[in-house]
Amino acid sequence: MDYKPTIGLEIHIELNTASKMFCSCKNDSNETEPNKNVCPVCLAHPGVLPVANKEAIKKLIKAALALNCKINKQSFFERKNYFYPDLPKGYQISQYQSPLSENGYLDIKSEIRNPKSETKRINITRIHMEEDTGSLIHSDGADYSLVNFNRSGMPLMELVTEPDFQTANEVKEFVKELQLILKYLNVSGANMEKGEMRCEVNISLADKHAKELGVKVEVKNLNSIAVAGASVDYEIKRQTEILKKGEKVIQETRGWHDAKKATFSQRQKEQAHDYRYFPEPDLPALNLSDEFIKDIKKELPELPNEKRERFRKEYGLNDSDIEVFVGKKELSGFFENTMSELREWVGSEKGKDLKETETKKLAKIASNYLINDVLGQEEEGESLKFSPENFAEFIKKIYLGEVSSKIAKMVLEKMIQTGNDPSHIIRDEGWLQISNTTELEVIAQEVIKENPNPAKDYKNGKQASLQFLIGQMMAKSKGKANPEIAKEALTKLLS
Repeated sequence: MDYKPTIGLEIHIELNTASKMFCSCKNDSNETEPNKNVCPVCLAHPGVLPVANKEAIKKLIKAALALNCKINKQSFFERKNYFYPDLPKGYQISQYQSPLSENGYLDIKSEIRNPKSETKRINITRIHMEEDTGSLIHSDGADYSLVNFNRSGMPLMELVTEPDFQTANEVKEFVKELQLILKYLNVSGANMEKGEMRCEVNISLADKHAKELGVKVEVKNLNSIAVAGASVDYEIKRQTEILKKGEKVIQETRGWHDAKKATFSQRQKEQAHDYRYFPEPDLPALNLSDEFIKDIKKELPELPNEKRERFRKEYGLNDSDIEVFVGKKELSGFFENTMSELREWVGSEKGKDLKETETKKLAKIASNYLINDVLGQEEEGESLKFSPENFAEFIKKIYLGEVSSKIAKMVLEKMIQTGNDPSHIIRDEGWLQISNTTELEVIAQEVIKENPNPAKDYKNGKQASLQFLIGQMMAKSKGKANPEIAKEALTKLLS
């Protein structure tokens, strides 16, 4: 019997506001001192009252708009009641009946190809606002746990998808793209290793011909994209083995054991009614104006998929290079500043606009050196010592054939080390190109004398031998020979 997986996600995202959701405590996910950023409100002392963080609400709406969600102008907070040691109030302020946003979507690349589209639409049920809980520290071998309330009350955005996923790769693609969007919007650091973004997978298996879904299992607190995918693959295998034995899958909440690369049972899964939601009496309802929402929409930046399309159309880059630039905002900004300098150079030097073919040639040269050479030494492209102006000058010299590929790599390495401009490096290092015809003919004569067989082969019509001889000239000149003039010198002597 074949089984069809049905997978949905719940993703919790800590918003990067200055203060917490309902108090003025510092919101700092990097704080290492336990229980430093706390106050009577986030510690649930008697008589305290919460006040909603307007900036957090704005950031959630910005994310919801970027994810094509409907914004509900009227919504309210509720109490989600449950006991856990890291929840001092005994309830969490959240939203259930009336979330801030709902009915959105995000298109992702899918390995299951649709002849009508290269993407698959993952529908988003809701994005609502709530507060985070504290965190428990479990010591190995100890019969107690410690509680750190620094995280308690941090503004938390929860995104819930429809069960539209079928594979682990789709899950990973969605989480990766969502993480990028959140960073572009600057609403969250979205660093999963720090807990700023936490993923929960809901997965069920059923006979592929069955009309009803199988029993849902939730795997909680997955802290990386790779782990989210691994948990899906593990659960599909685990639940398949259970069903093949004729046994029933238990509806439960499971955790992920990283060392064993396996899920493990934590508790039976709660239903919504178990939380006894009711409206939060200490907070007024939210009533958003059209103008408030429009103002937030105006702040939306160019999003990752929009950048992909523009880079493809404007610069003619391949998908692999585009993904590097989309994933590294600082590097893509440096690249675009370089292209702007190159456009100005063409306009001033040649008295014309940069043609599309020239743009794409220059863009390809620039992207190749940035991705293949610069990123090898400066991983994020954030701390480059040289400027876009200097890099544009470097690309111009390559484009005009003023430096060979060998010299170009040497110049770029010096630029990375020192931040100096390429012209000064070439002059100071004695790497000026040899373009003097007489000088190159002397080198050509030496190369022909030292390589009689390739010279003879070229005379007999073997064109590849000419390239070999040019390479020998480049080696003898230590990469400084002008390749075109070197070619002319060889063909003249061999004719």
